[in-house]
Amino acid sequence: MRTFNHVGIITNENQEGAMFNEGLNVWLTDYSKSLNKIEFLKFDDPAKSCLPELVKSNGHIAYTVPSLDEALKDAKVIFGPAVCDEHLTIAFIEEEGIAIELMEIK
Repeated sequence: MRTFNHVGIITNENQEGAMFNEGLNVWLTDYSKSLNKIEFLKFDDPAKSCLPELVKSNGHIAYTVPSLDEALKDAKVIFGPAVCDEHLTIAFIEEEGIAIELMEIK
């Protein structure tokens, strides 16, 4: 079962409070501080980011899942799984032509 977490929107504008994620080479805002659960993503140089082209060009919808391993069965995985920290592992899949981020939070 998936639970909506946030939506990722690509921007070319600097966003207040954005933090640079060196591992992904992208500026990110904190979706938990957004009334509408929006995570803005700004790529200074998209070619340097390891994120899939679908994410870099179109953004994504993110869901939390109880088991990432289970959620990825029979899915078209386009990135990951990637351990972000001891509490979060993510993966991106493609469904209906868009990027879906799946997040397992421990």
